[in-house]
This record gives sequence, C-alpha cells and structure tokens, in this order.
Amino acid sequence: METPLVRPRRLRRTPALRRMVAETHVVPSSLVLPVFVREGLDEPRPIASMPGVVQHSRDSLKAAVSEAAELGLGGVMLFGIPEHKDATGSGGIDPAGVLNLAITDVVAEVGDQLTVMSDLCLDEFTDHGHCGLLTPDGEVDNDQTLAAYAEMALAQAAAGVDMVGPSGMMDGQVAVVRQALDAAEHSHVSILAYSAKYASAFFGPFREAVDSSLVGDRKTYQQDPANAVEGVREVLLDVEQGADIVMVKPALAYLDVIRRVRDAVDVPVAAYNISGEYSMVEAAAANGWIDREAAILETLTSIRRAGADVVLTYWASEAARLVRR
Repeated sequence: METPLVRPRRLRRTPALRRMVAETHVVPSSLVLPVFVREGLDEPRPIASMPGVVQHSRDSLKAAVSEAAELGLGGVMLFGIPEHKDATGSGGIDPAGVLNLAITDVVAEVGDQLTVMSDLCLDEFTDHGHCGLLTPDGEVDNDQTLAAYAEMALAQAAAGVDMVGPSGMMDGQVAVVRQALDAAEHSHVSILAYSAKYASAFFGPFREAVDSSLVGDRKTYQQDPANAVEGVREVLLDVEQGADIVMVKPALAYLDVIRRVRDAVDVPVAAYNISGEYSMVEAAAANGWIDREAAILETLTSIRRAGADVVLTYWASEAARLVRR
C-alpha cells in the first residue's frame, strides 16, 4: 500500500502545534459586551429567556463595565429601558433619560479603557415598540424618524459616548447622524452602523430583555432573510454615508453575509451574536446535550472566521476568561 506523502494531520498532533497554526483567534479586544440598564432598579433583574444575563441597575452596570475593562474587552454596547414610554420615544432624547445617564456613568467608571457604545434607536422608548415614529395610519415614517435619530445622537454625544450604533434600518440614517454630529462639533464620535440587520426569528429573547412593546413585526424596514446581495448593498451605502464600522445582525444564520461584506469593504466589520443564538446554546447546555464552554468558543470562532473583526456577544466577559486559560 502506498503511504501518503502529504499528511495534514501532522500539524494537528499536539495542542502546541494546533495553537501555532490556528488561522482564527478570538481575543478579548475583539469582543463587545451588550448590557441592559433599566430605570428604577435597585438591583439586577434576571432575564428569564437569557440565562446569566440581567437588566442592570445603574450601580450594577458600573460593576459590569469595570469587570469588562479589567478583562480587556473591546467595548460595551448600552441599551436603556425606561420606566415610561410614549409614541415618540422621547426618553431616548431626554438628557436625563436612562440611556444617556448610563453613558455618563460608564464613561466616568472606565474612561478610555473601553469603547463606550450606545444603541441609537427608538424601539426601547416607544409605546408601540417600533424603531421609528409612526404615521397616522401606523406606518413607520422614515424621514421623520431620521430627525429623531439626529436628536438622539446629539444627546448621546453630549453624555460622552465614544460610538453610536444606529440600528433602526431607516434609509439614510448614517448620513443624518454623521451630519448632526459633525455640525455640533462631535466629529470625534464614531458610528457603528447596523447595516445589514435582518428581520430574524432569533431576536425573541431580546424582546424580553428590553421589555419590548412591539405588536407585529419589523419586516418593512429590517431586511428579508432571503437576501444577501441586498445586505452588501446596504453596507456599501452606509460606508458612503460615513460609517466607521459596519455590522451584520444576526451572526450565525448570516455567516455567508458576513463573508460577503468583509470582502466588499475596507472598514472594520462587526457581527452581533444575538439573543436567540445565545439562548439556544444555553438551553442545550442546560440539558446536557452539548459541551457549553466548547460551544461558546466554537460559535465565536465561526463568526470571526467568517470575517468579523468585532463580535458583540453576551458571552464576551466569559469568553475573555476562557481564551486566557
């Protein structure tokens, strides 16, 4: 029998060899931790559909971001949950609103040790749960929403944010936010554009996390899961409008889109490992069906391998510990 001349298995023989030739690495600085802060809480409140994730009080938020900084994470993405909502989402623009106060708290706590990011969208603040303002017949009004996003961006910039994350999938949102920031002498504030955000079934647990009021769906503004070329088009439009980083959301069901986007642009690419993706792994692990820690690292490695430079994930802090072992 003729023996193989080329033996790829030679480079898999020991852990040291495998580490040496690994093509993809998950490092703490590539990870961003999404965190929820809820107005009026005295202590963290667990999110039932996302085991291990909580709605933070302002005090517990400070502890969480301090830990994230110590672990060397790249950043935190802040989401605010107000006590009261209205049709225009005014709590997101109010300087004394929970999200803007949280930004100031976090900046004071960690300084420039972390990139402080904030969700720039109205859905957590509107009583109808949509990402924008509604017309009298209940449709999302794209251009009126853009004006609200500009105000929201200025409020977040005044609070001290490093990077805003317009996530509502309104046409022209990046250009409007960039123009507003620059005109108000906040040109140093960068934009992480939620460029290819799909109307996904995997967002379910997030709705509990932000106490969503949504009835219906967001299919008229979030992307159709069937479309990959359109995702790249959306990304290219955001780059033209001044996005500093572009993002694909969700991640696991859209690894092909991440790869297409990475090949199409010369700015950093982010991907959001979303709530449903997180909860599926946690549920399977709780039932003893998978090795939890191995699954976490394999999941994050797959997103990085697809082309994401930055990964937003609820496992960010834990993953940072795992990769340092």
